[in-house]
Amino acid sequence: MNKRISRVNQLLKKELSSILSREIVFPDNCLVSISRAEATPNLQQARIYITVFPADKKQEVIDSLQRRVYNIQQQLNKRLKMRPVPRIEIRADEGEEKAQRIREILDSL
Repeated sequence: MNKRISRVNQLLKKELSSILSREIVFPDNCLVSISRAEATPNLQQARIYITVFPADKKQEVIDSLQRRVYNIQQQLNKRLKMRPVPRIEIRADEGEEKAQRIREILDSL
C-alpha cells in the first residue's frame, strides 16, 4: 500500500472516530469503535470497519449508522481538506468477533 493511502486511512479513522463520538447516540451499554479504514487506490471510496460490543447490538448499530451515512459523509467532507474525499461505506468487522471467539475457546481449555 502506498504511503498516501495509508495516511488517508489513518486520517479517515481519526476523523470518523471523532464524528461518531460527538454526533451519534448509540444504545446504552454499547461500545462502538472503528477498527480500520480501507480507501481504494483512487481515493473515491473507503470501507470503514467497526466493532460493536456487545455483539448482539451489532446489527442495530450498523442499521443506525447506515441510515445516517449521508450526514456522517457531510461532516467528513467539511472536516477534511482533501479532494476527493472518499465516499464512505460502513461495515461490521467480523475479524474482531472471530478473534474474541478464539480467545474464549482457548481460555476454556
